[in-house]
Amino acid sequence: MIKASKLKKSRALQRQRRHWRVRNKVEGTAERPRLVVSRSLKNIEGQIVDDMAGATLLGVSTLNAQLRDFKAEGGNRRTEHAFAAGKLLAERAKEQGIATVVFDRGGYKYHGRVKAFADGAREGGLEF
Repeated sequence: MIKASKLKKSRALQRQRRHWRVRNKVEGTAERPRLVVSRSLKNIEGQIVDDMAGATLLGVSTLNAQLRDFKAEGGNRRTEHAFAAGKLLAERAKEQGIATVVFDRGGYKYHGRVKAFADGAREGGLEF
């Protein structure tokens, strides 16, 4: 465990603290699994997790073969790429019979690529 006095010292530890706060409130079940987002400087990844069983049901990344050759039409390439990844995740979830999820932003602000990923998942048919 990390001391509370050290949590304010780096951005990564601040994000980890926000993620712990979110995870105390959000839990995925078999009926309504958790959609968790992980973000790096270049890529974004989403996983649908059943916390009761402790299993990842499916996951999509911008490094996926279907999204690797993505060409953006507008201004922000990474945001559009995240939107397409969210839409692909939603389509795959629909194939497995998952309609509703709980969104876990992973300690990141609900802005930019994280918001685009969530909007893509909503447009793909997921409800949260």
